[in-house]
Amino acid sequence: MILTIAAKEIKVLFVSPLAWVFLAAIQLILTWVFLGRLDAFIELQSQLMLIANPPGATEVIIVPVYAVASIVLLMATPLLTMRLMAEEWRNHTMPLLMAAPVTVTAIVLGKFAGLMIFFLIIIFLVGLLPFSLFLGGTMDLGLILSNTMGLLLLAASFVSLGLYVSSLTTHPAIAAAGTLGLLMMLWIIDIVSTDLGNLLPNLSLLKHYEQFNRGMIDSFSVIFFMLFIISFLVLTIRRLDGSRLHG
Repeated sequence: MILTIAAKEIKVLFVSPLAWVFLAAIQLILTWVFLGRLDAFIELQSQLMLIANPPGATEVIIVPVYAVASIVLLMATPLLTMRLMAEEWRNHTMPLLMAAPVTVTAIVLGKFAGLMIFFLIIIFLVGLLPFSLFLGGTMDLGLILSNTMGLLLLAASFVSLGLYVSSLTTHPAIAAAGTLGLLMMLWIIDIVSTDLGNLLPNLSLLKHYEQFNRGMIDSFSVIFFMLFIISFLVLTIRRLDGSRLHG
């Protein structure tokens, strides 16, 4: 049943032009960054060879691309998650969905999985950029895999938060604004955390992603992402359960 709901979400997403616009826009932005970093690396290559341990193409070209991808996903997620639950409430189809022989957990996980499949497509397209450089030289595969894993966990965190916010309102626009506001707050926490002590960095999604961006798969960051994702999925399930009990 989870796969059925996920397939329905993917079908609805790709029927609308929004998904195709996002795929094209995100790939255009990241390709532009990729080509810009590639051009800079070629210009600096002669100078880098004079350094004892010069950074490779992966550090100079690919790492910044993944860093930009994390910000692009932060901005795009609210527009993709806003309709997941809010549109069901607005169209009065949520009571029918919850009255069907399917559990609330399956509904939430199905919608979550459906949008994550879309994000997997985006991350796959991002991953094609570094692999295009394998023909011209060696690349740090471990660093690429670390960034890919981090971006996947970050995207799942964004989606779980957006899904919960979407379950709180009947207006997709309000859901998008609320999700964007919360994600921006997490971004601001990351920016100002150095001035406010040692606790706030532990609450920042982007700060934890930086570990993966540097090539370090930190167990604490992995656990934080997993707890973040599970927490908001559970909150969404409890929200729908409460709505079912209260009619």
